[in-house]
Amino acid sequence: MTDITSFILSALELLAFLFIFAIGLGVLWVAWMYIVDRTQKDKAVLRNYPVVGRFRYLFEHLGEFFRQYFFAMDREEMPFNRAERSWAYRAAKNVDNTSAFGSTRNLRLQDTVIFANCAYPTLDEHAVQDEPLLIGAACRHPYHAPSFFNVSAMSYGALSTPAVRALSMGAREGNFWLNTGEGGLSKHHLEGGCDLVMQIGTAKYGVRDLDGNLCDDKLREVSAHDQVRMFEIKLSQGAKPGKGGILPGEKVNEDIAAIRGIPAWQDSISPNRHLEVSNNAELLDLIARVRDVTGKPTGIKAVLGNESWLEELFAEICQRGIDSAPDFFTIDSADGGTGAAPMPLMDDVGMPLRESLPVLIDKLYQHGLRDRIRVIASGKLITPTMAAWALATGADFINSARGFMFALGCIQAMQCNKNTCPTGVTTHNRKLQAGLVPEQKYLRVASYANNMKKEVAIIAHSCGVSSPRGLRRKHARMVVEHGRSIPLNVLYPDHAAERDRNDDLARAALASRPQQHDELSVQSPADPAPN
Repeated sequence: MTDITSFILSALELLAFLFIFAIGLGVLWVAWMYIVDRTQKDKAVLRNYPVVGRFRYLFEHLGEFFRQYFFAMDREEMPFNRAERSWAYRAAKNVDNTSAFGSTRNLRLQDTVIFANCAYPTLDEHAVQDEPLLIGAACRHPYHAPSFFNVSAMSYGALSTPAVRALSMGAREGNFWLNTGEGGLSKHHLEGGCDLVMQIGTAKYGVRDLDGNLCDDKLREVSAHDQVRMFEIKLSQGAKPGKGGILPGEKVNEDIAAIRGIPAWQDSISPNRHLEVSNNAELLDLIARVRDVTGKPTGIKAVLGNESWLEELFAEICQRGIDSAPDFFTIDSADGGTGAAPMPLMDDVGMPLRESLPVLIDKLYQHGLRDRIRVIASGKLITPTMAAWALATGADFINSARGFMFALGCIQAMQCNKNTCPTGVTTHNRKLQAGLVPEQKYLRVASYANNMKKEVAIIAHSCGVSSPRGLRRKHARMVVEHGRSIPLNVLYPDHAAERDRNDDLARAALASRPQQHDELSVQSPADPAPN
């Protein structure tokens, strides 16, 4: 009995030792993982939330197996579903973006875009890159924009310092422009050496005098930077048409306040329109003033609400003369994003891009202004399908904000306005900012844009054109009632139909020359603006 008791006690002592040893190993492992996570520079969540952040990846992995019972499906979330975010993440990481076993997209849902592939797609050796497109030909300093895909307006203040630095460096690496947003021009925008579009919001941040009025001297100071290629006068933006910019006081630090010319640590709320602009004549006067002072292309950004405004604006331009027109028109979608906006404006005001973009393009053609005014489409265009749709509909350029936020590591935590962004993208909390390392993330910014352009080109080649800007409305279809799709040029009659007929005649001429049969599906990279 004594031997058995002794054996049991010895076994218990051994188990206790092993238990304590295991706990010790666990503590050491947690400490080691803490050091590893805290010092690595690739994953912002792990850097800001060492060890605990690893559960995110575990749950994300398990979600692949359990989401059909407990979680939303791949294409059910808003504002961006899992499939869209996954494409953006993989494009930014420059990893394989192919899928297996068939599409999970419901192709019968109304408003679904489908591209019409041709029987004889463009061969790789016949594919060409879109040439830089000239903006503001009559300006003293016109801009040859190198890329059709660019970074949309996001202010320094709404974005963190490392986020702006990463975007600037990435835009330089990928050779596309970065819009400063309405918060003014900062040294962080300039740091990467990329092309910049300086946005002028209703509060004139960065180009205002002490009373908040537009200051010509400040305009000259900003335009003196060679990197600043264009100026954009913001009338409204997608998530809050009719409401000025909103930046909570906790995000208005001394640096941001100095750039904007406002008091630190107080809410930064812009007027809901430019105080000196109450009609189209005054808008054109403001455009002319900025363009004359800076010598650089000057355009406007707006959400379309009332079509009659376009009619009146374009009629005023035609009356004054075509030189009075803005050099570009950035059209934002009602489902665009922002860091902070009242829900009624975010949900219920303004036209979505799918309706407003074809309206704008057609109005430009009707007034003979299409070749004068470049069109930039913005609003939820984060995947190749939607970017290609915008080009086919008639846009010259695509701007994306949230797509590049995903490239920076955004996880759609919906905390942009609370200074608590867990990935460091939209916070000024130094501890959380530490998770975003610009020297690593800028490569993802460039890769996201490069893969976007690559896959839009794949769609274009499937449709039989040689480059993305060769896409026309006839190349895309949209699902309407009862799951039936119709061509875009039927849904939105094409005011550039004559141009398409000329394209067909050119192809027929090539077909009559046997030595050039292999060029039937090739279009000139200098094709005029698509429609």
